[in-house]
Order: sequence, then C-alpha cells, then structure tokens
Amino acid sequence: MTDDRHRPRRHDLSDQPTEQLDLERLRYFTQPADGKPTTRHRRRRETSTDPTITGPQPRVESGPPGPATGTWGAPTPPPPRRRPPERVMPAYVPPPAEQFQDRDRPGPRAGDYEDPRRRAVPHRVRPAAEAAATDVIEDERTHAGYATDDDAEGYLALEDTPTDSRPPRDRRTRRRGGARQPRPNGRTIMRRRIVLGVALACMLVLVVGVAVVGLRAVGVFGPSVDTTDYTNAAGTADVVVDIPQDSTLMDFGVILESNDVVGSVQAFVDAADGQPISGGFYKLRTQIPAATAVEMMTDGNANRVGRMVVPEGLQLDNKEGVDGKITPGIFQMIENATSITVNGQQIGTDVAALETAAADSTPEQLGVPEWARSAVENLDGDHRRIEGLIAPGTWESIDPDHSPTQILHDLIVASAARFEEWGLLAPNDSGLTPYETLVTASVVEREVANPGDYAKVARVILNRLDEGQRLEMDSTTNYTADVTNIDVYGEAYRADNEWNTYRIEGLPATPIGAVGERALTAVENPTPGDWLYFVTIDRDGTTLFAETFEEHTQNRERACENELLSTGCS
Repeated sequence: MTDDRHRPRRHDLSDQPTEQLDLERLRYFTQPADGKPTTRHRRRRETSTDPTITGPQPRVESGPPGPATGTWGAPTPPPPRRRPPERVMPAYVPPPAEQFQDRDRPGPRAGDYEDPRRRAVPHRVRPAAEAAATDVIEDERTHAGYATDDDAEGYLALEDTPTDSRPPRDRRTRRRGGARQPRPNGRTIMRRRIVLGVALACMLVLVVGVAVVGLRAVGVFGPSVDTTDYTNAAGTADVVVDIPQDSTLMDFGVILESNDVVGSVQAFVDAADGQPISGGFYKLRTQIPAATAVEMMTDGNANRVGRMVVPEGLQLDNKEGVDGKITPGIFQMIENATSITVNGQQIGTDVAALETAAADSTPEQLGVPEWARSAVENLDGDHRRIEGLIAPGTWESIDPDHSPTQILHDLIVASAARFEEWGLLAPNDSGLTPYETLVTASVVEREVANPGDYAKVARVILNRLDEGQRLEMDSTTNYTADVTNIDVYGEAYRADNEWNTYRIEGLPATPIGAVGERALTAVENPTPGDWLYFVTIDRDGTTLFAETFEEHTQNRERACENELLSTGCS
C-alpha cells in the first residue's frame, strides 16, 4: 500500500552516534535514490568459485591489508561481541495527528532510515490523541530497538510495537451502556458547578422566605416601626371605619392607618397603651392624633355607629307608659344606631323604612327561619309579623350603609342562630312547636318581673291551654294598646285583635316581645303543678299562684290593698 498513513517511520541518522555505524549495512538498508522499494533480505555473501568448498564463505572486502595478515583480500575478523544494553519499554506516546492527516507530506528522503518490515507489511495505524515532538518519538523508537549494530550475525535487532495495537486505556474513561464515555472536561465541570450553585441559592432563598413568612405569622416581625403621628385634633373629614370583633390593638392600628385616621400603626398602639377597645363601626375624623382617636373610641357610644342593646321583652314599636315615658322599640334603636351624618350627607335608615321592609319583603328576603315562615306569611302586609324574631342582647355591627331589608335580614338570621343555641329546636317537655314555644316564652317574660317565677307562669299557660281556657293575660292586651298599663281596662280590654287573649282562645298570633334565654328555658322545662291563676301583689314583683278562682280572688284583694290594682277591687 502506498497510502501516506502506512509509510514506514524513519529515524534521522543525525541522532545516531557515528562511531557505531557500519557504513556497508547502512547503505544496504537505505532507500534507493530512485524511490523504488527495497527487498527485505540479507545480502548474499560472496562464495568461492571453488566447487570443493561448501558452506558459508567469509566475505572478502577490498581495501588495505588487515592487521592480521598484512595482505590485501584477507578476511576481516568480526568485531568483538558486546552484550546489548537492557531495553526499557517507554510509555507510548501517540504520534502527532497531522502526521496522518497531511497526505501532501513528502515521503522519506534518500538516506533516511526506514524500517523494511513495516514497509513490507501493512499495519494498523493508531489514532493520535495529542501532538508530540518528532524528535521525542524517534528517540523512543531508537531505544525500543528498531535499529542496532550489535548483532554478531549481521541481523538488525527489531522490536515491534506491543501485541495489543489499541492505545492504552485512559483511566479517566468509563463504560456506560457498553461504550466508553470520557469524563467531563473542565468546562463541563465548571458549568455543572454553576448550575449546582444556582440551585442551592434558590433553595436558600426559598427557605429564608418561608421562615420570614412563618415568623411574621407568629408575630416576630410586626408592622412598620414608623411612629408618624398627626397633630391636628380637629382632623380634616368624617370617616366611618369598621373594626371586626376580637381585633387586637395592632389590627385597630392597621385599619385606622389605612383609612388615614392616624399617621402610623405604632403611634396608635402606643397611645392605646393596652386598654381594651370594642370592635364595631366608629365615626371618626381623618388625620387626627393617635391619642385623639383612642379617646373617641373609648368615650362610650358617642362615636359608635351600628351598635344597639336590646333588652328582654322589648317590642318592635315604641311604647308609652302610664307615666308618659316612651320606651323606644327595636326599630327606633336601629334608626338611632345607623342614622348619622358623614361630611354633610345623611346615611342609615329610619323607623318608617324598617316598617315598610318588614311588612312588604318576602320571608326569604328577611331571613325568616323555616320553623316561623308559615306564621309570618299569614300576616303579610303587617310589620308586626317579625315580632320576637330579633333576639335580645348586644348587637355591635349594624352596617349603616345597608338597606333596611338587609339590616333586618342580618338581625333575624343571627337571632335564629341564638335561639337554636338556647335549645329552641331541641325536644322539650312543653309539647309545643318551636314557634309556639317562642310565643309562650314572650308572654312569660312580660307577665312577671322575677325570673324565678318564669317556670310557674309557663305551667299556668300550659295548663290553661290543656283545659281549653282563655289565657286572659294583661301582657297580650297591652301589646296593641296605645298606653301600657298593668291594670287593664276600657278599650284595651275590649280590643278585638289577634293578640288580645281576653277575646281569643289560645296563643296570640306572634310573640309580644324579644324572647330571652331564661324565659325560653322555663317554657321548655315548666315547673310541675296544677295552677291556673297567678297575680303580682306588690311593686316588688311578688307573685302568688292559685289552683281555684276563689283562691285567686283572695290574692287579687291583696294587690288592691297594696294599691297595685284598682280594677275589680271591692
């Protein structure tokens, strides 16, 4: 093959010591000048023409007479045999890649050494891994035994490459899936380190963020420590703020700051100094000092909005007593709690709007519970149909911006939840429906002042219902009377309506006031007894119970003696 990749390697004779060269042998193994390949064989030694002489003949050299004979043509004795130096195999260094890639590179020059064995036999060329200097490769080949003049028989000592023609395995290589995979280079390692560093940084940021959120949730990191405070106590404008129930002072400060009431949260917290403040609606001024805001929120109900306290037994409408004093009803309380002026504009509701909403809105719009819906529908057009459905107690957050219907809806829904907590829907000993229980409890609550008598009054009502006897309760007559009087007489006594139990049988059409928990519990658990009558005999609220009418008449006389009653006295 004449491929340049299979050209025999040559040694530069300039690297060989000249005193050890045999010129005749060197001339034999040198490439001819005409470029023709040489024949790999030993030169035939000259033999004698004498047919009687056989075997190898000594070579006859021309030249000056040898030292042994002193004659021309005498045989020259061979040089003394020397033991060849111990050969050490050097580490394999692949030849430069360009030696096999440059096909235009000229062939060996005349006179350069060329290995005849490698030229005669094609061999496998190993791929080059990296470039190396030519003089290093040639020096290693010289020491490996490619050329020597120490052979006594005239042989050229040659040593081929190792039997395994594959390049030595790099320790950095590994096998993956049956194929050798080189380890990543420095650039790949650096890229992986960068990716790993970015991932670790992201994880660190995530952990720190979660920690900060958690610490802020438990209150370690509070709001801004800004202590900015306003100085004008008069403020600049009206504003209504809504503070949820069970809010902390910090919550108060956040809401007030967001509504521009105070300059900063910390200023309000410092001014409050830990004193309790109720949640709800407040009418305040914007841009006022934090101390002024605290004073306005703790001075009673002067700046409270949407707050009312409903006592037990209170009716929807206002009532006038015999003394001329007017007791505001629930509708009037709602008007007082919501009707305010904000920056010259009137907001809130009034009694007339509430009466219209109660009379004309549907039970669904009013939030009437299922157990009272049929009774409410029977009185369509009468605002008193929702009487008793608003429970007594403190109502902190009636929104002044809501419509009358929405306000009533919110109160009735919340009241139904209270009644259920008090056991209205639970089985009881009264034998009444939930709505009948509520009506009975409202009568009990208005009849006596002493809660200890509630269960006995409840027993009297239940006994009369069982006997089919009219209740004839003064409280039911006073419900529709213009003036409330414990001593019922005249038009109130003769009034023909669905609440006057002197004229109708059974319970009144609706409850006659707000029903409290004590009265409701008394009706659900009445005191055992056979009483059919009772009467309060003094202004301290002493009440006497009787099983017969004669005994009841005697008890009334005691009330007449105490000037508590005048009607029917002797």
